[in-house]
Amino acid sequence: MAEGTGVRILVATRGSPLALWQADRVAGLLRSADPGIDIGIVVVATTGDLDRTTPLEQMGGQGVFVKEVQAAVLDGRADIAVHSAKDLPAHTPDGLLLAAIPERGDPRDALVGCRFADLPEGARVATGSIRRRAHLAHRRPDLRFEPLRGNIATRLARAPDFDAIVIAQAALDRLGLVPAVVDPLDPGILLPQVAQAALGVECRADDATTAALLTGIEDPAVRPAVDAERGFLDELGAGCDLPIAAHARVLDDGSVELTGALSSFDGSTLLLETRRGTDPEVLGRAVARHLLDERGGAALLGRS
Repeated sequence: MAEGTGVRILVATRGSPLALWQADRVAGLLRSADPGIDIGIVVVATTGDLDRTTPLEQMGGQGVFVKEVQAAVLDGRADIAVHSAKDLPAHTPDGLLLAAIPERGDPRDALVGCRFADLPEGARVATGSIRRRAHLAHRRPDLRFEPLRGNIATRLARAPDFDAIVIAQAALDRLGLVPAVVDPLDPGILLPQVAQAALGVECRADDATTAALLTGIEDPAVRPAVDAERGFLDELGAGCDLPIAAHARVLDDGSVELTGALSSFDGSTLLLETRRGTDPEVLGRAVARHLLDERGGAALLGRS
């Protein structure tokens, strides 16, 4: 790929409206950094897109929305891959580099259709996430959960079928959607998924030119928080097939505060730990080890 103004970059992405918004956002950031960049979009269908009915944990959990997009970069069909960072497994595949985490939206989950405080006894709540089910069940054991898959528009269309559905607030914000009743949930009620609302941009590990361009769109206030959350995920060796959650923020002094959570699948037990540190990955791993080794998390997840 040629250096300097006039560079052409092909961006691999899923084809959902939200994924295309994210790809276009990254393209805009790159154009702002270098107006001479020529950007094209390569739409890739993933396993998670092709099968919209099977629960994600039965499909192999984390990675079902990214593997084919990553493959497009590895085989040269594209130069970069743009993902919802929450979909990325903790380990970046050989040959790829997680070169930029440019920004993060609102990391909270939101109820659509009913405010949390107003959910009636035995309310039917639809979500495809075991994390969301477990955390909400911990607060409200009376809730009844229904499966929900599909893109944002598909899920919103089904909202009238239930008392409420759960959707990432960032997805609503990015698509300009404002349901009649929407209740963003405090992380104290529903701790977000690892890297929720952040964007992750990968390139080939040996493509120094593209990596340098992507470094220019990184948000230094976001990367340490996401690195801490991903360190937590990596130490657990888990993905969206287990009820885990983590949310970090960068403090004014530059340190990172991370809250990590493990729970039983039914939500009857929820383990939380909050710590601060200056090395994001070390912090994430320390929170995970504490929950696993000292709080009973290993037994909770069925590990010896």
